[in-house]
Amino acid sequence: MKKFMDDTFLLQSNTAIDIYTAIKDLPIIDYHCHLDPEAIANNWRYENITHLWLGSDHYKWRLMRSNGVPESHITGDAPDQEKFAAWCATLEVAIGSPLYHWSHLELKRYFDFDGVVTSKNAAEIYVHCNTLLEKDEYAVHGLLKRSRVEMLATTDDPADTLKYHAKIQYDEVPGVAKVRPTFRPGLLLDPANPAFGEYVKRLELAANQRGGITDWETLLTALESRLDFFAMRGCNICDHALDPPVFDAANSETKAALVFRKALRGETLTHEEAIQYKSRMFMWLGAQYKKRDWVMQLHMGAMRNNNARMLGLLGADTGYDSMGDKPFARPLAKMLDALEKNDELPRTILYALNPTADEMLATMMGNFQGRGIKGRIQWGAPWWFNDHKPGMQKHLITLGSLGMLANFVGMLTDSRSFISYPRHEYFRRILANQMGTWVQDGEFPHDMELLTKIASDIAYYNAKGYFA
Repeated sequence: MKKFMDDTFLLQSNTAIDIYTAIKDLPIIDYHCHLDPEAIANNWRYENITHLWLGSDHYKWRLMRSNGVPESHITGDAPDQEKFAAWCATLEVAIGSPLYHWSHLELKRYFDFDGVVTSKNAAEIYVHCNTLLEKDEYAVHGLLKRSRVEMLATTDDPADTLKYHAKIQYDEVPGVAKVRPTFRPGLLLDPANPAFGEYVKRLELAANQRGGITDWETLLTALESRLDFFAMRGCNICDHALDPPVFDAANSETKAALVFRKALRGETLTHEEAIQYKSRMFMWLGAQYKKRDWVMQLHMGAMRNNNARMLGLLGADTGYDSMGDKPFARPLAKMLDALEKNDELPRTILYALNPTADEMLATMMGNFQGRGIKGRIQWGAPWWFNDHKPGMQKHLITLGSLGMLANFVGMLTDSRSFISYPRHEYFRRILANQMGTWVQDGEFPHDMELLTKIASDIAYYNAKGYFA
């Protein structure tokens, strides 16, 4: 029986141990996260471990709700130490959950706590962590430096001022080479949303558009201005949440312009009209990304805000989302093909929340590879409800079977927490073990130089080159 989470955690062979040893200290390229730029710019210090660990982590909130913890001790006004105790009581019995492993890795790597979290020692852990948080090196910059983060990309709306990114660029963050914004249009591609008209006004103000945004042409002018502005702040990544993708191959600027005017007037759009607008806008944006040599990320298949009562109480992104099950292979293929026809398809990363789409995406990307670029189209890291041990193992095996695993750009955090970076360690251990298994089973030669190169590329160098 192995010791609980020792140095060989998840590593089941000497080959796996050797591979992991070679890659464990490589820097981190976190190309998709939801960290707060204000916290980075102002080097926030967290009042206590509850604020740092539970303050915005809907992964933990969902698990606590499943364990019967009242909302007062999750997002409510219960004392911080009681919230922390409730989390420890939940974690204590979370056998099989990735949160069990992540949380213990976080305590090990950031707080030098090598024990097991239980209800009995919750108060001791609370005091131990809070004592360390009083030190200067536990402010945000210190946490990022300790995590060996070389680059991170936040998630930002096109109408954002990016004032905190400007401050970060000016001040520089010790130990972090780049903090980049990511251009993420949300409401822009949702003309049927009641808030669409108000959002266009926000975009107009952000772009400082003379004469305002009154039609399709002035909308595109404003968006070009915002794209240039984001690029000035170091952006070279965009992100779209397509839940799921929809596409009308017969889209045209004329039709999109008519729909846009109708939306500005606050008129109700038909489903077909909304798809017309979305399709044309997506085509225009894709061409802009390609022209600027940006990476485009497509997150597909989430079903969001399913609990209307809790959405009204807490708002979005509070742990009430799940996997959708609507097929989207055909519209996705049409979208990518429409861009590819005109050589306007940027380097693209495809993510699906429902693992039933895994093999579809792993084969879809092969349709649009080429043009002399290694891994031009990527099947992205296991996302959200899939970033656990079996999800990562399945991803590696499927990508190895149907694509080119050696060109994979590796893991991301997709997190709002500044101590979530042990997820990269978790992934690197699973990667090393899977590669070691293939060697032990005689499916790949025991060539440590080649194995180390492949693992190092997946863990770090591929992403460094892809997002450079």
